[in-house]
Amino acid sequence: MSIQVKICGLKTAEAVDTAVNAGADLVGFVFFKKTPRYVTPAVAGGLAGRVPVGVLKVGLTVDATDDELAAITGNGAVDILQLHGHETPARVAEVRRRFGLPVMKALPIAEPADVDAARAYEGVADRLLFDAKPPKDAERPGGNALAFDWGLLAGTRWNLPWLLAGGLTPDNVAAAIRVSGAPGVDVSSGVETAPGVKSADLIDAFIKAAKGA
Repeated sequence: MSIQVKICGLKTAEAVDTAVNAGADLVGFVFFKKTPRYVTPAVAGGLAGRVPVGVLKVGLTVDATDDELAAITGNGAVDILQLHGHETPARVAEVRRRFGLPVMKALPIAEPADVDAARAYEGVADRLLFDAKPPKDAERPGGNALAFDWGLLAGTRWNLPWLLAGGLTPDNVAAAIRVSGAPGVDVSSGVETAPGVKSADLIDAFIKAAKGA
């Protein structure tokens, strides 16, 4: 089985081109202002034009309003909405229905109870993304370079595709896949040289390591 790889937080044409050429299956644009990876819908629209058919464009939002989601989805820059806030299963279903796009729900994991709680989203989301639970004082719910115990997901079975995220790097992604059994992985800060600054070499190394796991 080929591992799905998502490179998130892309802001430049160079980063998009690198991710696509290296074999990324999904690329992510962040529409959350409290992060160095934020892009406007207009910028994302321009970058989306560089993404070929077959590579999915993901729009990351955090507790976004319907008006904000309309602005993000209105120019065709997004194939999938990633909801990375405190959205309930009912809100996920509502967004999916209202905007007619698949929804990936990000869920924070720190203990077995968090994995159990994620089951509530199996019937409403199209994909799940398991990320490390952020510190209580964190400004953003993801992209914090934090990992969690990958073994919490080992042996679990889900009725929809899922991705592993949180503190992944070119050096640890192969081990993370082996331990968790993840069919896909997501990275943002782990392929950066500074917050929001993607490294072409690290993107290439991450995808090679993940695909070779």
